[in-house]
Formats: sequence, C-alpha cells, structure tokens
Amino acid sequence: MSLINKIKNKSANIAVIGLGYVGLPLVIEFCRAGFKVTGFDVDKEKIALLKQGKSYIKHIDASILATNFKDSFQPTGDFSQLTKMDCIIICVPTPLNKNREPDMRYVFSTTRSIAENMGKGQLIILESTTYPGTTDGDMRKILEEKGLRAGVDFHLAFSPEREDPNNRDFSVKTIPKVVGGFTPQCLEAAVALYSNIVERTVPVSSTRVAESAKLLENIYRSVNIALVNELKVLFDKMGIDVWEVIAAASTKPFGYQAFYPGPGLGGHCIPIDPFYLTWKAREYEFVTRFIELAGEINTNMPDYVISKVVEALNNAGKSVKGTKILLLGLAYKANVDDDRESPSYRLLEKLEEMGALVSYNDPYIPTIRLTREYAKFAGRKSVEITKEYDLILIATAHDEYSKIDLAAFGIPIVDTRNVIKKKNSLVYSA
Repeated sequence: MSLINKIKNKSANIAVIGLGYVGLPLVIEFCRAGFKVTGFDVDKEKIALLKQGKSYIKHIDASILATNFKDSFQPTGDFSQLTKMDCIIICVPTPLNKNREPDMRYVFSTTRSIAENMGKGQLIILESTTYPGTTDGDMRKILEEKGLRAGVDFHLAFSPEREDPNNRDFSVKTIPKVVGGFTPQCLEAAVALYSNIVERTVPVSSTRVAESAKLLENIYRSVNIALVNELKVLFDKMGIDVWEVIAAASTKPFGYQAFYPGPGLGGHCIPIDPFYLTWKAREYEFVTRFIELAGEINTNMPDYVISKVVEALNNAGKSVKGTKILLLGLAYKANVDDDRESPSYRLLEKLEEMGALVSYNDPYIPTIRLTREYAKFAGRKSVEITKEYDLILIATAHDEYSKIDLAAFGIPIVDTRNVIKKKNSLVYSA
C-alpha cells in the first residue's frame, strides 16, 4: 500500500521526535485525528511523566493522552522503533551557541538516528526552525549516506512550527500550515499528512521557501519589537509614555500593526531565529544590517531596565548593592510556564552581579528548572509577593500581577510591561 493511501485510511504510523512545546501538541492532534502515534525523546523524565499521564507543560493537559488516547499513543526513548514508522516529524531545539551561531547538533543527531533506522517509503519532515538549505542540503546528505535517495526511496519535507504557547485564539488546528517538499511527490505526501490535523495547508515550491518563510515571520517581529524598544528609550527621555503612544497609533484601522516593548526578547523563536539567516548570509558575502541592528537593540534592553532600577533606588536614597529586589515573572510571556531565553534570567544575573539580593515570584514556575545557560539558578523557588523589599521589578505581565495593587505598597516599582495602570511617583516605566 502506498504512503498516501496509508495516510488517507489512517493506518500510517506517526512518529514525533521531540516532545516539547511543539511536539506534544502535534502528538495530541494526530491522536485526535485517529492515528497511532509514537513520541520519541531523549529526556527520560518526560517519557516517564507521559506514561503516568502527567504533563510537564502547564497549558498542555497530558492526561488527555493517558485517557482518551491511551491505545494510540506510546512515548519512548528507543529510537530503534523508528523502523516501524511511516511518517517521522522532527521537533527538536535549534538554539544558538555562545558565538550566536546555529547549534544544529540536535537536528543532525536526530537525523543520524533516523538514518540508522529508516526504510523505503518513509516521510521525513523537519519542523525545527533553521537556515535555508538545511532540509534539502545538510539533512538530505545524512539521510542518503546508506544509499537511499530523497524523492525516490523516501519523502523529505519541511513545515515550520507556528506554535504560540497558551494562545487561546489560535491552535495547531486553526493555524495555517506552510509545507515545502524536496520534490512534488514529497510535497504531496506531507500535505496529505498535515491535512488530517489542520484546517488549511499552504504548499510552497521548495523546502527552502518554507524555511525562509519561518525566518521572515520572526525577523519581522524582531525588527518591529526593536523599533518600539528604541522608541521607548527615546520617549522616556522626552517624558512621553510609549504605551499611550502605541494605544493612540493602534486606532488607525490600516497601515499599522501594534508591537510592544519589553525588557528584552524571550522564547525560542524571536531571540534566535533571525541569527540563523544572518549566519547563512555570510556564505553569500551579504551583511543583514537590519537583523543585526534589531538584535543589538533587543539584546541591550536588559541594560536599560537595570539603569531604571538604579535610578529608582537612587531616588529612594539606596544603592543596588545589598538591596532586596523582588523580580516578578520568569516566563518570557504572560500566563505560561515557558522560560526559554527569558530576559528575566539576564536581569536576575545582572542585578546579583551588582550585589543585589534578588528573589523571584512566578505562579507558573514554582521552581527554576535546570537550563544550559543559567544552571546556577536551578532549584530556586518562587516566593510570596510582599512589601518587604526595597524594589519590585515587573518583568512578565502575568494576569495575577494586575490583580494586586502593587502601587499601594509604597516602594519603588520598575514596570517593564505596563502592568500598573494607575501610576504614582514610585512607579518607573522601563
């Protein structure tokens, strides 16, 4: 039976590699669509939790998998089972290294595991954001090392993830799915697969177009966020409230889209993805000036926030050294437990380097998890919000914070997210 027919009658076995914020929602949708799904991950703790019906991502109810789909979902760390799969979707991290260059080890090690266990007729899809040429170039070479040929013996495609954690307006099913194939037949197979779980697929002419589309989406956001971040600093010097300016501009019904400033960029996409294209552009002797300038502005925002902390403490007759500071929010965005690339960690690090005694509160992150970059903070626990601090720094706009009259605490507050609407002389916008 052909792969297309297997997909149509839902007898195709689906593999999702990487069971994080992107992979786990895909697993759920394919199970809902009636497929048998095997989830692969090198993290033994994740596998164990999923087998117990427990979730490690706050907004994803893994118990759905343990109850509704217990007969159709199997989590495992045994990559030899890839031999039994018809469709394999890769959703592993693509971070930057210390030199802000693509760190492709997770994608390529996963590709090698697939190559060791693949057979004819399989469909391999990469969803991890990357530079143009990864799928039909670097990945294809690895997959073809044992003699099988992409587009002839197996299908190869790229379909960028568009996951937005805890977005109540859009889900995996309702977000249009861009799909690019190595050959027209590869594209046909990938579109057939995704059509089972999304309302609309958007076929494009190549994997490189699909890879580039994802980069454009996040570069667009990075550049525009950098613009409002720069204007925030300027308007602050001019005594103008940038939030009021944005609200006024947003009343224009055409030609304007609102972006909002913050203490820096967070999440796995916007702080990272633009630099994948910057790195690739060097191969063509091209300098991506807009991207690099935006990155410089956004990367420097924590320093601006720290300067506002220093200003607020100075006006209270205090120095940073020895002061007790409460940092509100470790997650990179409101109402999620996703702390990937969160600027809050940089703020915490900088303040402690200056001698401050920093505690944090985050209702979604009760304990700091082990991360590659900030392992030294692992194990710290969220504290209660009280007045017993010299300053409060709001880094994330969790709904819980807007329900507290923080301005009534009578201590300096540095607000990077416009959480406090009724400001007084002790509230500093940053």
